[in-house]
Amino acid sequence: MLSQLEKAQRFRELHTRPGAFAIPNPWDVGSARLLVGLGFPALATTSSGFARSRGIRDYQPGRDNVLRHVAELTTAVDVPITGDLENGFGDTPEACAQTITFAAGVGLVGGSIEDSTGKKDAPQYELAKAKDRVRAAAEAGRALAFPFTLTARAENYLVGNPDLRDTIARLQAYQEAGADVLYAPMLKTEDDIRTVLREIDRPLNVLLGPRGFGLTIAQLGALGVKRVSVGGALANAATSAFLRAARELHDAGGFGWTKELLPSAEVDELIARGTPK
Repeated sequence: MLSQLEKAQRFRELHTRPGAFAIPNPWDVGSARLLVGLGFPALATTSSGFARSRGIRDYQPGRDNVLRHVAELTTAVDVPITGDLENGFGDTPEACAQTITFAAGVGLVGGSIEDSTGKKDAPQYELAKAKDRVRAAAEAGRALAFPFTLTARAENYLVGNPDLRDTIARLQAYQEAGADVLYAPMLKTEDDIRTVLREIDRPLNVLLGPRGFGLTIAQLGALGVKRVSVGGALANAATSAFLRAARELHDAGGFGWTKELLPSAEVDELIARGTPK
């Protein structure tokens, strides 16, 4: 197994190479090993995918359960993993800093802090407070014995505030506060991405939503995007296929879904390939 320092260095190097790289989001050990078996050089956790694997809604597991889940993943594969650390599991800058320290303690070499509060009446932290939270997380990351890669997320488009100008202002503030990577989930168009890229000087992570942008990873890289994640989409794809098969089995007593199954030997081979030697 690579050391945490080696994983952290590899993760940083991915952000300095030409073009963009895809960072898929597993939701359990099996999916993580399959993704590594396919050749992905790094992974990111997904809060929604993990929550659904536990039979609950997104944001319900809580920090302790998320950290236990992360510890399982980081010891199950030999690639860098960055964590979806939600809003730092607390409102204060101190909570964000503590979460970064705890996340590093269970093997993560990076993690994201978002500016969503989880409150309907005020879904995003006021900018000054949001910036302080990122600064505290960045300082906690820099205090570690390896280069922790902090991603700061502006959640405007996810919380019903699709204001590109405010999104950019937040990303610029998080950049100033010490974030290593910037992320505004669910940007709507290629033009939005181009505009954001002109206004920041940190690597940009783009979330490839259900419809994407009609662009490949290479084309996003040509725009200047550095990292492309898919959030809970892979977990949703697996769940969708499961439900289609289960509904056919239940409603019609049919087995047409078995025609699309991969050979067990192929799946087992990928899992073995993704398992640390």
